[in-house]
Amino acid sequence: MKKAILATKVGMTQIFNEDGILTPVTVLQAGPCVVTQVKSTENDGYEAVQVGFVDKREKLVSKPLQGHFKKAGVSYKRYVREFRLENSSDYKLADEIKADIFAAGDKVDATAVSKGKGFQGAIKRFGQHRGPMAHGSKYHRHQGSNGSATTPGRVFKGKTMPGHMGSVQVTIQNLEVVRVDVENNVILVKGAVPGPRKSLVTLKETVKA
Repeated sequence: MKKAILATKVGMTQIFNEDGILTPVTVLQAGPCVVTQVKSTENDGYEAVQVGFVDKREKLVSKPLQGHFKKAGVSYKRYVREFRLENSSDYKLADEIKADIFAAGDKVDATAVSKGKGFQGAIKRFGQHRGPMAHGSKYHRHQGSNGSATTPGRVFKGKTMPGHMGSVQVTIQNLEVVRVDVENNVILVKGAVPGPRKSLVTLKETVKA
């Protein structure tokens, strides 16, 4: 992996390409991210670049983190993430990573925490079928049978049941970058990206291309 950046999700819209075809896109405010630490094999056992994103007030930052940011010579950041880049040794403290590392036509993997849906039934959570809705069946949106009786006498692991839905890390692979606005650090990605508006999104060079 040679390219990665942190972004916040602005929302979705649609644009026309050169051929007049309508394309749904997700608007991402990508960077600028600043390098807060460069890890090396000699010191840390592996090579990586640690980046910070979105400014944060001093009173909300712990003392150890304040020292960490001051050592790097950067302002306090809300999000700190690490990327194992092949060219991590090329980066220096306080270097900026902007949206221009990607270009139209690039393929990326987008990772974010999906929208939380709360506690949901098996029909919404796993797409199970409902029961008859009339004639006194009294079985409408109930889950149904959970397992056998005496044999095996238990419910198998992995049985799809009602429970907490959403709010998990999701990665959508092989998305296409449609347009990059270098001045405003905005990246338009074709299709949907996980998470609600204002959520943190990690864009990485795709592993599938």
